[in-house]
Amino acid sequence: MKVVHKLYILLWKELKTESRAKEVLTSMLVFSLLVVTTFGFALELPRDEVGKILPGLIWVTLIFAGLLGLNRSFVAEKQNDCLLGLMLCPIDRSLIYFAKTITNLVLMGIVELVSVPLFFIMFNYPMPQKTGLFLLILALGTYCFIAVGTFLSALAAGTRTSEILLPVLLIPLIIPVLLSAVLVTQHALGSSIAGVSLYLKLLATYAVIFTVLPALLFDYLLEV
Repeated sequence: MKVVHKLYILLWKELKTESRAKEVLTSMLVFSLLVVTTFGFALELPRDEVGKILPGLIWVTLIFAGLLGLNRSFVAEKQNDCLLGLMLCPIDRSLIYFAKTITNLVLMGIVELVSVPLFFIMFNYPMPQKTGLFLLILALGTYCFIAVGTFLSALAAGTRTSEILLPVLLIPLIIPVLLSAVLVTQHALGSSIAGVSLYLKLLATYAVIFTVLPALLFDYLLEV
């Protein structure tokens, strides 16, 4: 219970800071809405063609909107040695990672809540036939992306070119996540895709690995 309480305090601090500034969430929302409206007005395709490209548009938009938030995850903590203050607290340092991860998930959830329905509205496309599968892949794909991205954000924050380094490190690692998420999303929208269960197992395995590894390595990462 002490661990849960400490995690709650760190999470409260993260959410309170973001609720006051709102700079990260605002930039993510503006970017995602700009992409949705641009493609919505620029592309006029038959409904069957929209079903083929819509999953890719959704996930690419979410990935790049998420990068805007991940780039700011630890940069602010580096200012005035705030991260050093957190490291000196009598807590397991992996809790810092989990608090940051949960905060980024909350921000991504808000962006998805606004932008994903807007995609269907702008493209005049019906909501997914398999709603449960669509929500599952949205949650699982987002978690995999955020879990890896938060860890690499801490690694890149210590460099002068963190905003450039993070995408370079992150995008190659999440290619399996992106491809699997797009294919399963296509299946949820009504397309016939073989091996959906295999893609879901791949994402689940990916989520487990990149939950355990950052928890074990985050302490050493902070010392770099």
